[in-house]
Amino acid sequence: MKRSLLLYFLILASGLILLIRLFQIQVIKAGDYNPILGAEVKFVFDDPERGYVYDRNGKLLVANQLSYDVMIIPNEVIPLDTLEFCRLLKIDKEDFKKRFQRAEDYAPYLPYPFLKQLSKEDYAYLQEKMHRFQGFYIQKRIIRDYPTKSAANVLGYISEVDQRITKNDDYYEQGDLIGKAGIEQQYEKVLRGKKGKKYLKRDRFNKITGSYMDGKIDSLAENGQDLTLTLDSELQQYGEYLMRGKRGGIVALEPSSGEILALITAPSYDPNDMVGRKRARNSTLLFHDSIHKPMFDRGLKAYYSPGSPFKLFNALVGLQEGVIDTHTSFYCYNGYQYGKRQHEFMGCHCGIYGKPIRLNTAIAKSCNSYFANTYKRIIEKNNNPSQGMNQWNQHIESFGLGNFLGYDLPQGKKGLIPDGSFYDKKNTFRWNASTNISNAIGQGEIITTPIQLANATAAIANRGHFYTPHIVKSINNIPITDSAYTVLKKTTIKRKFFEPVINGMEEVFKTGTGKYYPLKGIDICGKTGTVENFITVDGKKKQLVDHSILVAFAPKENPKIVLAVFIENGGYGSTFATPIASLMIEKYLKRNIERKWIENSMVKKDLYPYYLESLKPSTIETGTD
Repeated sequence: MKRSLLLYFLILASGLILLIRLFQIQVIKAGDYNPILGAEVKFVFDDPERGYVYDRNGKLLVANQLSYDVMIIPNEVIPLDTLEFCRLLKIDKEDFKKRFQRAEDYAPYLPYPFLKQLSKEDYAYLQEKMHRFQGFYIQKRIIRDYPTKSAANVLGYISEVDQRITKNDDYYEQGDLIGKAGIEQQYEKVLRGKKGKKYLKRDRFNKITGSYMDGKIDSLAENGQDLTLTLDSELQQYGEYLMRGKRGGIVALEPSSGEILALITAPSYDPNDMVGRKRARNSTLLFHDSIHKPMFDRGLKAYYSPGSPFKLFNALVGLQEGVIDTHTSFYCYNGYQYGKRQHEFMGCHCGIYGKPIRLNTAIAKSCNSYFANTYKRIIEKNNNPSQGMNQWNQHIESFGLGNFLGYDLPQGKKGLIPDGSFYDKKNTFRWNASTNISNAIGQGEIITTPIQLANATAAIANRGHFYTPHIVKSINNIPITDSAYTVLKKTTIKRKFFEPVINGMEEVFKTGTGKYYPLKGIDICGKTGTVENFITVDGKKKQLVDHSILVAFAPKENPKIVLAVFIENGGYGSTFATPIASLMIEKYLKRNIERKWIENSMVKKDLYPYYLESLKPSTIETGTD
């Protein structure tokens, strides 16, 4: 008896659930029929205008434009003159059948976009004739317009929601648009606004005759909120101009606030290519470009060894741990011998042979031997390499390296700063600093992204603290006050130890590896880098031309801009990254370029032929650090 009662209860409960769901779908979700109001009344959603986006100087980056969709409710369609309808929509009968079937398969009682994004001319012509085709109507839709044709990786794009989204979020209907990538995705709920609802009367011919109850039960749409970005559009566009024909990333920050001034990935694309009826075709081309990967944001997601710029952080840890000071000197004999075997030798091209090298010169000339000795002292300070590695790791990670920074963009990677347990697990034998000596010069297991390295350099520029990088400055002209972006984060390095390192960075542009690109009247502090690069082609490891890297800030006192520049396969740090960084600094601080010869040289250099050649199995020689 009890089992039969349980069975009846389960059947009753299941039926009740189905009835509730059917009510939700047919009464609440159905956009064109409400049994309470009657079949002579329909309601349509009034889409709000999506919020506009501006740069830090008020320049319009993202605007809106009207689009028109032909909508269908399949179970309301009555026999029609298919040929005439196809002629009006400029489609053939076979296409009509496929579109109708898709709408029926989705839900015969719900609105479905039959033909999207008509031109204004087609809309004007169709609007007068649509009443003859019951079950069809035209719905206005707002799509994006990008006046600057720049910063596609930052802005993102909008596209149609999929069934997963409509199932889990009642706000969206099939055919609605939603932010994808960039700030369009991250700030979707801020930008989208709130839909309105209009109730309309229609006659027996299905023609709209006016508002129902004079609009008394209508609800108004609430437009999305406007965003002001931290981005400097002029600087962003200039960086993209310099990066033509190259692959890589540039990240520029304002160190005093963490605001992102430029976030450049190359190659990129025109954000208007992801708008309108051409979006489907263009997205296929862009997403499937496996060689240049224009949809991949190298500034946020590309993993690179930091190379010689990482020496700055080893210097700071060495000073903090007391294993070196400004008077400590090491000798260099074209490199550093870290083992007894001949191949256990780290080469160096500082050009100082058999003479004592101190911190200032070591940074300016990028001496590998100096920083290898410093690293060895840090790791083996207490004759316990694992413990020394942990201490080193804590110092380095305090600069935001090895962690996802938490910026307000919807993508990123953590990178890697190894600790003692990393090498304890990796090695079955007793290990020491010589085991991972490449960490001394920013190679080895260390992995960073350009934005991480820019942020860490901002901590140096600030003499020991940084703010989490962020891209939105205000919402509807109300400044962002989120503590995640306004509270400073301190490193574990004492303030007094930053000045000697900064002096060495200044020397880089005076007598060191960046001396050919000084900027008159402005003291640039920087560090060049040349990073080895390997890929696998046809199952074989292949060494390519090195990456060209530079980190820098300017001016030395009260710095206004910090940069990290990565040029894939650009060779020496001074070949591409240094001149490009100096031009970016000149553009931002002086607002115009006086050194046109450097600009022309950078713009003309095209590395694309090399990128294509590098994918072939033949061996290609590499540069050296």
